[in-house]
Amino acid sequence: MSAMAETDATGDTLGDAAGPAGSVVLEHQDDTAVLRVAGALDLALAPKLRQLAERASRLEPATLVIDLTGVTFLASAGMAELVRAHRGLTVSSPVRVVASGRITLRPLELTRLTDELAIYPSLAEALAAG
Repeated sequence: MSAMAETDATGDTLGDAAGPAGSVVLEHQDDTAVLRVAGALDLALAPKLRQLAERASRLEPATLVIDLTGVTFLASAGMAELVRAHRGLTVSSPVRVVASGRITLRPLELTRLTDELAIYPSLAEALAAG
């Protein structure tokens, strides 16, 4: 899997969005775009997730995987972006979410988003799903 290496006019990498509390990195493997999220997926980081999901959509991947393995806190703003992507408001490709454990999976279960989102316990399983 390779990270995107494009840069903007200021020299910032276009495939990354980082803040003091977290980051989102866009990677591409074959025909799948992977967004790796780390840190607190809250009101501060959620817009960056949306921005990179939109950027990933422009690449027209067959599937978008949002990997929450590195997330330390999942707020409602982050869950809203997962739903937005899933419902096709941000991304036109099918969306798979990697979530396991109490930090990421439990909030999705409590809000019953596990009934709506395609949740996988690992990135490997999300990538292998047909």
